[in-house]
Amino acid sequence: MIQLVGDSARGADYALVQLTLDGDTIVDAAADGLDRPLAGLTLLEAAAVGGETLAVDALANAIGPVFHAARSPGRVAVAMSGGVDSAVALLRSLPDAVGVTLRLWLDPDGPDSERACCSPEAVIAARETCHALGLPHVTLDLREDFRRAVVDPFVRGYERGETPNPCMRCNGAFRFGRLLGFARRAGADRLATGHYARIVDHGGRKLLARATAPDKDQSYMLAQLDPAKLERIVFPLGEQTKAETRAEAGRAALAVASRSESQEACFLAGDDYRAFLERRGLERVDGAIVDEEGRALGRHSGHWRFTPGQRRGLGVAAAEPLYALSSNPRTNTVVVGPRSALARTVVEAEGRLYVPVARAAAKLRYRSPAVPASIEETPRGFRIELDSPSYGVAPGQAAVLYDGDVVVGAGKVRSSA
Repeated sequence: MIQLVGDSARGADYALVQLTLDGDTIVDAAADGLDRPLAGLTLLEAAAVGGETLAVDALANAIGPVFHAARSPGRVAVAMSGGVDSAVALLRSLPDAVGVTLRLWLDPDGPDSERACCSPEAVIAARETCHALGLPHVTLDLREDFRRAVVDPFVRGYERGETPNPCMRCNGAFRFGRLLGFARRAGADRLATGHYARIVDHGGRKLLARATAPDKDQSYMLAQLDPAKLERIVFPLGEQTKAETRAEAGRAALAVASRSESQEACFLAGDDYRAFLERRGLERVDGAIVDEEGRALGRHSGHWRFTPGQRRGLGVAAAEPLYALSSNPRTNTVVVGPRSALARTVVEAEGRLYVPVARAAAKLRYRSPAVPASIEETPRGFRIELDSPSYGVAPGQAAVLYDGDVVVGAGKVRSSA
């Protein structure tokens, strides 16, 4: 027998749930505000019980840390963000599906936390979607783990003069690792998410590939996901458009059918990354803005406020447009120059090739097109020689290699020339 306690509060309102658990069955419960008694239910059955919002939230907080269920062939764990994409992924996973939402750390001082995919509001929306379909939903509180694994490295990266991509780090190591671990505990053979990407057979193994709809493709952000994990992952939306997804949710009368898109870098809670970094301890320190020859052109208030390719906010007058080329954290100096000085044809990346390739298309920023390139494997990753220059290549950003639509390698940019 073990005792479980969960609570939840909103303003002056408060709910408390106390459970006694024997194996995976609740034998006694003190829980007001729920739609049905909990005694005699398994954890899986209890996770499908609805009721007053705070009471259900308290129940979720009680069972989340210990949730487990016997294996059921065909069961699918579905990562629920509270939005329409994951809701339709849930529909595609019926009848034996269990929803799971990761509650992640958000900047408490951000201006728009409600739009984040991991906010308390998103958790409630995800849970309500599951319960409306009679399905269980589990919340995993990973706020501190996420802060240490994703947020703190993001801050340290900017402090080092890099331009880190936190979504790559989250998806590549943190998020899917936790979700697949949950799927095992939930007795599910597979994990489904609402990402727009595909999984294909390529060179004798399963690899990630671009979604059919290019405007929604998320393969770049998922590129560092270990291919060994793809055997247990499905992306039900990879072959359709966003409009088709919304229409499917509408036909099913799901409340989230018209919910707006969630934010990238959700932990910023809708704020500018510079304001966030300042709140996290990076100081405004006066430094020099110089040209490529080292001549002083102006002053700035912190090297971490500038990324390669940035044009606005330099505060330097010149005969031609100037761009941030690089920053030196040791001297707190920002180097600027013409756009031509941003051109890079050789990139060193730390990461891995998923299959041997001599040629590939290299995508070096999320919103930049992929460029044909020659590829050479190195002890720590791979070297890219671009057929034509790429502009704004930044240390810390992701380098993703494509063979057609298939992701054949991924890593982090270390240097470029």
